[in-house]
Amino acid sequence: MDYVQQRVAEEAARLGASDSLFTPLNVILFSAVAYAAYAFLKTPEPATLPKPPPPVVFKTYTPRTLLPLNGENDSPVLLAVRGRVFDVTPGRNFYGPGGPYANFAGRDASRGLSHGSFDEDMLTKDLDGPLDTLADLTPDQVEALDGWESRFLEKYEVIGKLVSVEEYNKIKQEKA
Repeated sequence: MDYVQQRVAEEAARLGASDSLFTPLNVILFSAVAYAAYAFLKTPEPATLPKPPPPVVFKTYTPRTLLPLNGENDSPVLLAVRGRVFDVTPGRNFYGPGGPYANFAGRDASRGLSHGSFDEDMLTKDLDGPLDTLADLTPDQVEALDGWESRFLEKYEVIGKLVSVEEYNKIKQEKA
């Protein structure tokens, strides 16, 4: 053999010894291809739908039966506007205990919202008496209350109606 052929043979032998399949680069490439094949071929997990919320039962409330539903002791947070009872539990930070609107929880908030006032004197004192008719509201106050009511209708679910104790008793007698 001449010198060039001998050098080529030596070089080929040298490269052949270190040119195995298990070089770090080949191991990395093989791992990447194997992972991609696994990810592509694996059976996907079945899709699960979130649990639906419990069904809403439309109820009739009186000021006294609404009062304990103010978010304390993990109760739902409800409030009424113009005779509609809203479940504002998703807004517990605002309407629940310690929230800026907490005094409206479990109450008829209509007068306070119409006046833009969160004072206690805006809330119904006589829980067994007639509901506030809101007849003395000015057009601006009615407009403010309309805005609040629209926001509640957009954000929260109406789950009942607020009636006076007298009206509630009439309803019960009619059903009996």
